[in-house]
Amino acid sequence: MKVILTDDIKGLGQRGDVVNVAAGYARNFLLPKELAYTATPGNLKRLEQERKRYDARMTKEHDAALEIARAIEGIRIVLHKRAGEHDALYGTVTSTELAESLEAKGVKVDKRRIELEEPIKRLGEHTVHVKLFKDVTVGLTVHVQALVV
Repeated sequence: MKVILTDDIKGLGQRGDVVNVAAGYARNFLLPKELAYTATPGNLKRLEQERKRYDARMTKEHDAALEIARAIEGIRIVLHKRAGEHDALYGTVTSTELAESLEAKGVKVDKRRIELEEPIKRLGEHTVHVKLFKDVTVGLTVHVQALVV
């Protein structure tokens, strides 16, 4: 069964692709979740119209992501956390804390965009990646210092 994807699906294709899938997969999964619609001549015309709007929106979002990336590039976040022996933190630095720190510096970023490869559990300087768009990722320097009581 030929369907047109309405979203990126890992292992199947990108948004707007016309793919051939099993009828049961399309009927029971893709169509009810509105991840695809059948590839009829009318829907193919609809696809072309949607693709133009989608491309314009993606260009606009990409430009906004590049602007935010330029703003983040020079920022260095300093966090003060309680620490024990051997520079180990009590707890971890979370993406929520990093998003709040960025917002305090005037850059609004969704916490889900901040990619922590592993939890920050030690004092010192760490590099965290912020993925703003498919191909726009910027490094953020986070310096964790011991909280002096």
